[in-house]
Amino acid sequence: KGIQYVYSMYYNKLEYIRFDSNLGKYVGYTTFGVKNAERFNSNPSEIAGRKAQREAYCLNNVGIWYGNP
Repeated sequence: KGIQYVYSMYYNKLEYIRFDSNLGKYVGYTTFGVKNAERFNSNPSEIAGRKAQREAYCLNNVGIWYGNP
């Protein structure tokens, strides 16, 4: 449960949108990002896909990074 998946999008070194698995939604940081966050959050398949990435990527690889010595 302590694993967090974060997916960020940048343009010109400025983060404009982020998906946070703890929140379960996209958050926009610029005007463009807020508009896209609303669009992404209204699409259930987009949210489900990002949540599945936490299961597929993070939970499968946590043993590699934090394995028992």
